[in-house]
Amino acid sequence: MTQVNQISHVSTVPYALRRLGTIMTPEAGNPLEVEGVLNPGTARGPDGELYLYPRLVAAGNVSRVGRARIVVEDGVPVGVERLGVVLAPDEGWERGRQNAGVEDPRITFVEPLGLYVMTYVAYGPLGPKPALAVSRDTVAWRRLGPIRFAYQPELDTDLNLFPNKDIVFFPEAVPGPDGRPALALLHRPMWDLDWLRPGEGARTPAGIDDPRPSIWIGYVDLEAASRDLSALTHVQGSEMVAEPEMPFEESKIGGGPPPLRVSEGWLILHHGVTGANASGFELSYGARYTAGAMILDAADPRRVIARTAEPLLVPETDDELQGTLGNVVFPTAIEEIDGRRFVFYGMADSKIGVAELERRDD
Repeated sequence: MTQVNQISHVSTVPYALRRLGTIMTPEAGNPLEVEGVLNPGTARGPDGELYLYPRLVAAGNVSRVGRARIVVEDGVPVGVERLGVVLAPDEGWERGRQNAGVEDPRITFVEPLGLYVMTYVAYGPLGPKPALAVSRDTVAWRRLGPIRFAYQPELDTDLNLFPNKDIVFFPEAVPGPDGRPALALLHRPMWDLDWLRPGEGARTPAGIDDPRPSIWIGYVDLEAASRDLSALTHVQGSEMVAEPEMPFEESKIGGGPPPLRVSEGWLILHHGVTGANASGFELSYGARYTAGAMILDAADPRRVIARTAEPLLVPETDDELQGTLGNVVFPTAIEEIDGRRFVFYGMADSKIGVAELERRDD
């Protein structure tokens, strides 16, 4: 497996985040939201309206994906109008005997297909597994099923054995490993299998010595997906893009919103975690989640050409410090409104906030 994630000619990430406030909190008396609203996807519908797709958490940590219209005043998101639920854990593979959920949606409008693609985490009998749904109108979503990773002999393992989170598609075709246009997605395998079979421990692929959850990239055959959308669930050519490197990432890292094309390449907002169980699966209540950034090479998105040494956003407000899992900011979506870019993020696994993404040329 070729490692191509070295940093190249861009020395800084010239972007910053400025928090604006909280735009969604659990609705009093709503049983679907008693344990929080968090980690949303977003999509601009064919009607021109901007929609939020929050993870709604009911009692027992049962999650659904809701839909809400984002209320904008003077060009800034300030609240939401709830429009119901678009995805619930209705399939057997989204439910276990003691758990259930469709969690943490990330939504990308994939331009080559003219299609909204929602990746989400199905919390089923074997823990968190990635899955996919698609829509033409942002209202009705059709499941395509679990995401499957092609067998790669050079990894000396099967990626389908492991939990996987933080899956998000690029919005445009990118050069694949063979140079041909391909669709790409980021994902984050978790190698520790003790949660499933005590004593199994971490089983890292060949060439990977660090068991901490890291950001990987995989590819989908563009021609195949153009003929048959089910090909979107077949991921090939997976390899690691970035592992924890900076102090604010010492426990693990994971992808955030869909990659944003900027002049330098692909801007990736990600979360970095400290003080957590490095398995990436169990919650650690001493953990701290912050938001960082990196830039991937436009000609080869396997290459990291810059990353932030310090986080762009850290938990500071009461809504970010106190909640179901306190001390958390967790970016999951970016949208443009009147030429300004806004980042939507989970706050302490309980509420949803918004920050403005600003370019800092100095």
